[in-house]
Amino acid sequence: MAEPSTPVSEIPDMRERILQAAEDLLRRHGPAKTKVVDVARHLGMSHANVYRHFNSKADIQDLVAARWLRGIAEPLYRFVSQDGSSDTRLRGWVHGLIAVKLDKLASDPELFATYNALAEASRDVIAEHVSHLREQVAAIIADGVKSGEFKVNDISRAARAIHEGTSRFQHPYFVTRGDARPDGVEAVMDLLIAGLKSGVV
Repeated sequence: MAEPSTPVSEIPDMRERILQAAEDLLRRHGPAKTKVVDVARHLGMSHANVYRHFNSKADIQDLVAARWLRGIAEPLYRFVSQDGSSDTRLRGWVHGLIAVKLDKLASDPELFATYNALAEASRDVIAEHVSHLREQVAAIIADGVKSGEFKVNDISRAARAIHEGTSRFQHPYFVTRGDARPDGVEAVMDLLIAGLKSGVV
């Protein structure tokens, strides 16, 4: 079961109220059937009032999708700041990414599909999300380079390799298919981390 959202009437900021109303409607009806006029009606206001705060339906949906994607990225920052070897932290980060997506799918599969449809339609939103994830990985790798644990010439390239090399286990397409099982990722991580330690990247 999904956690209940804050009632729209209890949110003081109008932009946040609109975004929450849009999220509520997206959960029920999906992006194709959720229009600005529906959001306005849900809030008991005119659609002109919604347009005072947002430029378009796409603008609202982009922000809703971006907020959901932040909910995926934010729990992973703990692996950037925690103590321990970079090897252990990288493995934890990958398993954490898989876990948060599996949790979102299990708690609300319809909304998971809706948000991923929104995110896929919003290429800028996806690009920003991927950039945040790779920055987290790069920070962990950089610590490993400083400590001498890793021998990496191009940290950005190495971070991309970790993220793309594990996409089979955490991409939404595979998560929804039931293929994002954490038990298969360790062999891949062994190879990727061996590459970080050997200096081939």
